[in-house]
Amino acid sequence: MKILLTGKNGQLGQALQTRLRGLDGLGDGLVEVLAVDRTQMDLSNPESCRAVMQSFQPNLVINAAAYTAVDKAEQEEALAFAVNAEAPKVLAEEAVKLGAALIHYSTDYVFDGSKQGAWTEEDVPHPLSVYGRSKLAGEQAITATGVPHFIFRTSWVYSLVGQNFLLTMLRLAKDRKELSIVADQHGAPTWTHTIADATVRVIQQLQQQGKLTEQIQKSGGIYHLVAGEQTTWFGFAQSIFAHPSVLNKPQLHAITTEQYPLPAPRPKNSVLSTKKFQQQFFVLPSWQQALKDCQEDL
Repeated sequence: MKILLTGKNGQLGQALQTRLRGLDGLGDGLVEVLAVDRTQMDLSNPESCRAVMQSFQPNLVINAAAYTAVDKAEQEEALAFAVNAEAPKVLAEEAVKLGAALIHYSTDYVFDGSKQGAWTEEDVPHPLSVYGRSKLAGEQAITATGVPHFIFRTSWVYSLVGQNFLLTMLRLAKDRKELSIVADQHGAPTWTHTIADATVRVIQQLQQQGKLTEQIQKSGGIYHLVAGEQTTWFGFAQSIFAHPSVLNKPQLHAITTEQYPLPAPRPKNSVLSTKKFQQQFFVLPSWQQALKDCQEDL
């Protein structure tokens, strides 16, 4: 099996590279992974995407690359759509030609946050921001091609690399004794290793049932893939600083979304139901346990 992984230097791409090594030995070790970054495959350039696909001819594409600068996207709409919508479409079209399958990652930002209770895969998306609209367009473009696919929507992604809430909190705590954190947005902080581990476990599970592309065709579609349970950004920050490994523990103040205005509006309810994923595959760890495991790696 030949796997093309995009976004190898991103926080999710790095986690996937590590976890995909575990596929070696499944099927007598006949697994080849080509991990590419933007210098090897420019997602803003359709021809670059097509060239890599045609040259490598993968059986499975895992698209972990994305334009994720949520606020900057408000001024860079064309680039956000090129990377988050047009590139996934091209990858899906080329995968169809090769008889390959596609795994793609999307976001809670496809919803407007107005619902009471957890969002399901059947709920109608209504993004509030350019970023959210670009990610929704990517979902729709993939689905329209008919490629065997999984679209995994996730939320509040963090890790020990890149730019994310966990690292921002730890950095700010070195210089500040007090931090104001938004307490009226709800969601599930999700460690990149949770996403990567689940992705590979799904691949392994389906491989054991038959040809991977055929199995993805049968059980694929949109799934919510986030850690179990929910919290707020304020609650997330409290848990980060409660860990024994964190020496700088600032005083935290709860504030509202309106008190911390940003260029791109955020959904106040980003809680995604994982019932569909868990019924089809397995139960995902709680965000509390995942955060603990992540911080142990510090």
